[in-house]
Amino acid sequence: MTIRTVAVCGSGVLGSQIAFQTAFHGFDVRVYDINDEAITRARATMQGLQERYQQDIQATPEQTQAAQGRLSFFTDLGEAVRGVELVIEAIPEVIDLKRDFYQKLGAIADLDTIFATNTSTLLPSNLMEATGRPERFLALHFANQIWVNNTAEIMRTPRTDDAVFDQVVAFAKDIGMVALPLHKEQPGYILNTLLVPLLGAALELVVKGVADPHTVDKTWMVATGAPRGPFAILDVIGLTTPYNINMAAAAEGDEGRGAVAQYLKEQYIDRGKLGIATGEGFYTYPNPAYLQQDFLK
Repeated sequence: MTIRTVAVCGSGVLGSQIAFQTAFHGFDVRVYDINDEAITRARATMQGLQERYQQDIQATPEQTQAAQGRLSFFTDLGEAVRGVELVIEAIPEVIDLKRDFYQKLGAIADLDTIFATNTSTLLPSNLMEATGRPERFLALHFANQIWVNNTAEIMRTPRTDDAVFDQVVAFAKDIGMVALPLHKEQPGYILNTLLVPLLGAALELVVKGVADPHTVDKTWMVATGAPRGPFAILDVIGLTTPYNINMAAAAEGDEGRGAVAQYLKEQYIDRGKLGIATGEGFYTYPNPAYLQQDFLK
């Protein structure tokens, strides 16, 4: 089976990027979300991505407009996935929500369609039974701003068919990614196994009152030469995902993570400060303080 048409389910920050990147590389892409309001936001996001591709990777207006033309939008899941070879799921990091989605998806998608989850924190084996096709299910994880941070981590479950795994590795390369195969399940894959402890430690420093976000970032950037600190990275990710992750840990009894979730909710999410996507998070965009010449002084 050759992958020609892809459905991306979930049109948030990363879902929109996955859809546009796939369309940019010549695939027909169907974008699904739960209502017209979400689709309207996705269309606006895609329009903005045209400008980012032109600025960041010197894509031509003709190339980005052609990518836009390969995108179609749906609020009916059955219509969105009918006849596609690959479904990439990018819905919120809530396990019950994902399981319910896969039960619905498995009942209506073609039997030979491959399912891939973009989860950044959950093991795909925790979702595979809900799909009804564990042999054709795996994880395909992208970093934010995927047109420049072009990693694609492909992680199998113990039941993923070898041919399916190889096919998704090839697909990742076909959409301009550096394919990073993982042959054994690892919570957080490679990237987040390294990144999440950094972000968690940074949030803990702030919540405990040790330092403010900008000072934490300045420390990391000066000491390591990194282009961004952890709070700038959180703005790129968007604050909803770390909030959901910390809430899940709090539900299992981790009081420290609960305090982090409360901080994110009260100081940022409730105030509409969700990161780059809303123009403000720990920094204000499009000209954040950490890019100013005197920030590291």
